[in-house]
Amino acid sequence: MSGPTDTRVRTREPFDRRIARAVQAVTGRALGPHQTAIVRIGFSLTWLVFLLRELPHRHEMYGPDGPWSWELASRLIADNRAFTVLMWSDGRVWFEFVYGLAVLSAALLLVGWHTRAVSVVFMVGVLSLQNRSVFLGDGGDNVLHLAAIYLVLTRCGQVWSLDARRAAREAARDAAHKAAGEAVGDGRRDVVGPLLWTVLGGFLLATTWFSDVTGEWWLPVLLWVLWLGHGLWWLACRLAPGEPRTLLDVLANLTHNAALVVIMAEVCLIYATAGWYKIQGSRWQDGTALYYPLHLDYFSPWPELSELLGSSGIMVLLLTYGTVIVQIAFPFTLFHRKVKNVLLVAMMLEHAGIAVLLGLPVFSLAMISADAVFLPTVFLVALGARAARGRDRLLGRRSAGVLPEQRRTGEEHGPRTLVG
Repeated sequence: MSGPTDTRVRTREPFDRRIARAVQAVTGRALGPHQTAIVRIGFSLTWLVFLLRELPHRHEMYGPDGPWSWELASRLIADNRAFTVLMWSDGRVWFEFVYGLAVLSAALLLVGWHTRAVSVVFMVGVLSLQNRSVFLGDGGDNVLHLAAIYLVLTRCGQVWSLDARRAAREAARDAAHKAAGEAVGDGRRDVVGPLLWTVLGGFLLATTWFSDVTGEWWLPVLLWVLWLGHGLWWLACRLAPGEPRTLLDVLANLTHNAALVVIMAEVCLIYATAGWYKIQGSRWQDGTALYYPLHLDYFSPWPELSELLGSSGIMVLLLTYGTVIVQIAFPFTLFHRKVKNVLLVAMMLEHAGIAVLLGLPVFSLAMISADAVFLPTVFLVALGARAARGRDRLLGRRSAGVLPEQRRTGEEHGPRTLVG
């Protein structure tokens, strides 16, 4: 006699419904808001620290006193068509203005002030300075170069930003007006947004005028598209908050999600290619590759520590093989969260060790910022809550007792993704 059978039958979801749900997932909201926010904070902090650290040497690195003169840079850029506004003039005043604007945009992007506009200025500053002297950098400049372009296409100010704080206050004010029977949006005047849009429009006119010496044609075209898109967004929010605003919101979500996937693919590509190139080298195969940089004076800011680590053959062997294994294995573990998180911690610790032992802080900060796109949302939310409590204690504030961001928006049970 057979035992009791389960009469519940699991019905297979129709294919068209699964497609509709997938489309809703990528168009209905910007995925990974905490991940893109931490990437924004990481890269802007990296660039800001670098610019401030090299402030006394800026003229020799990117300015008129550098060994890579303005004439040499002009000849190279005429050949490779790299984008830089420093080719508009070889004057010291123009260089100081561009350098100061790069510092300011990095600081503003760090705190998330008008991120849509500031991210564009941040990208222009990064590309202009790096393309002015292409032989400077320690590897992190390439990652920062690409990330500055990708951040423009993301909605990286949805959390942990002054923009998010301002949006929350406006939502609370609208709710109060609605409860009082008043028109929503009464008394709201956005002065900074139109002013930034106008100023950046003048800058784009100058970019178009100097297009022959600025670089590739596609970047000014991208800047014009972004400028017109921001203006259209502002008009839709004020004059057509219905279907036009919804359509623009869908397009923004699609662009954000696509850029997020590109950032993730870029990180995987960096580690995969680095790992496969390493295993082709004889020093990596015999486990002695890390011995040599540890004994180079140029890469030894702490000689005693490097000597201590490099004197142990077993430690050098384990670190050498471990580096290759982690880099090659990481792209294949993305769909296994526990293994992925373990390897992610290992890679971040590896870059922290590179910063300390080899004296490459910019490269390490850039790579850690790129790795942060894979951090779990639960960890980032907890980290944000701890940071908020620490800020309140430091400023003597009383906790408002609000729930975390994803609890307030009702997305705590949303679809799981590679970014957590």
